[in-house]
This record gives sequence, structure tokens and C-alpha cells, in this order.
Amino acid sequence: EMGIIPGSMGAGSYITRGRGNITGWNSCSHGAGRKMSRTKAHGTIPQDEFEDAMKGIVCDTHPSVKDEAPQAYKDLTVVMKNQESLADIVCRLRPLVNVKGFESKLPKKYQKKKSKKRKKGPR
Repeated sequence: EMGIIPGSMGAGSYITRGRGNITGWNSCSHGAGRKMSRTKAHGTIPQDEFEDAMKGIVCDTHPSVKDEAPQAYKDLTVVMKNQESLADIVCRLRPLVNVKGFESKLPKKYQKKKSKKRKKGPR
């Protein structure tokens, strides 16, 4: 079956075709995966390195989206190499534009509704 393996906002993604490898449960990774938490990314990735990693891609490099920086994710090339027996690469998608949303900037009707917390205690 056809699939997509997403990378980071700077790495792009791959369109794949599964090999039907029964020893791999006819499956493969669903993305590059994080190599650091969002909190760690905010605290350790220098802003200038984040901006450098996104050069050539139309995007917002505001510090509030640094948790999605390419440096926070595993190397997609290595991830794909590690699953060669599971999926064939059909093509690589390179990022041109990346859009991240901010609830505070969205009109109220598009913002997520905050859930009401229940009081703890017997029901």
C-alpha cells in the first residue's frame, strides 16, 4: 500500500509503497519521531540555529514554534534507511512552505474549546 512518512518542518516527507513484509507486520514507521521533548527543544536549540535550519522555506520562525524545529526530530534519512526492508521510496517531498497555527491568533470560533475540569471526589 501507498503511505507517507512525515519528517520535520525542515526535512520534508517521503511517499512510500509498503513491501508487505510479514516479519515487519506489514507496517513501517509513521514519521521521523522526536529526539527531544518540546520543553527540551525550547530550552536547548539556539534561535539562530533554528532560523538557519529553516532558510529557503517560507515559514514562521517565532520562538514559540521552536519545539517543532528540525533539530528536535530524528534524521529522516536515517529513519528511512533503517526501514528499507519495509517500504520503498516512491518520492521525496521537500518543504517549500510550513504553516503553524496559534490558538491565540485564531478567531474564537476556530479556537479549541477548553474542557471543564471535574471536581475530584465520589461520584
